[in-house]
Amino acid sequence: MVDNIELMRFLYPTFAIEKYESYLQEMVPHNYKQLAVYENDICIAVTGFWTGTKLWSGKYIEIDNFIVHPEHRSKGLGKMMTDYLAMKAKDEACTMIVLDAYTNNFTAQRFYFNQGYIPKGFHFIKMINEEGLS
Repeated sequence: MVDNIELMRFLYPTFAIEKYESYLQEMVPHNYKQLAVYENDICIAVTGFWTGTKLWSGKYIEIDNFIVHPEHRSKGLGKMMTDYLAMKAKDEACTMIVLDAYTNNFTAQRFYFNQGYIPKGFHFIKMINEEGLS
């Protein structure tokens, strides 16, 4: 997963490798995984995902940081990854797949709508430490 830092930097341009490694060390023991697409041993698309259980949903998969390299967009890689995660969710008896998309990221919103995702509510945050963001 550490090798995917360059692709992660399309979302977080100043993401330090040390911070990424530290986060992964905390996240992996809590069901964090990555799905990646490679071309000639180079990662061209990646998404993190979590499997968990909540009272309101039961078992679910959560998509986290969905990234396709700009030179490889509109080639069906995103659909391929969401289709794979939908199959995985069914295989693992999940009730749903959930994700967050930034309110100003209309391209992502359109993509998720086209894949059958719908907004269910608002994801509220209360910022405690902006300097800690990636």
